[in-house]
Amino acid sequence: MTTTHTYDVTVEWTGNLGSGTDSYRSFSRDHEVLADGKAGIAASSDPAFRGDPARWNPEELLVASVAQCHMLWYLHLCAVGGVVVTDYEDHAHGVMAMDESGGGGQITEVVLRPEVTVADASMTEKARSLHGDVPALCFIARSVNFPITHAPVIRVQES
Repeated sequence: MTTTHTYDVTVEWTGNLGSGTDSYRSFSRDHEVLADGKAGIAASSDPAFRGDPARWNPEELLVASVAQCHMLWYLHLCAVGGVVVTDYEDHAHGVMAMDESGGGGQITEVVLRPEVTVADASMTEKARSLHGDVPALCFIARSVNFPITHAPVIRVQES
């Protein structure tokens, strides 16, 4: 029997400035990303595309999804593999390349740069190697068509 999971979200445009999409410059790209029982995410387009820089944009959310999925699987693998992680922070970086016509583009790579703190120095090498096991498990990484690399930094918790 196949197990499936469904995810329902609503994207609600809030950028009608009075004349709708009367022209390219007549509307805001602002919108809300909503899901039942969750706080909304204020979103827009990238500022390069007339978006609000104070709001999340789809490109950032995609990079964040890649980083979140990697982190969650990594922590799982550490927990079952005997690596005690006491701190984790990722400074993920995504690159989007525009096509020559300027009308579209695609994410061409995401680099994850997790900074991981482990409880004991004996866990350092295993903590580093487990990052390599994540791509086969992370459903986001398995669903995208661009390379995801990682450059982890492993530290030992100070006593």
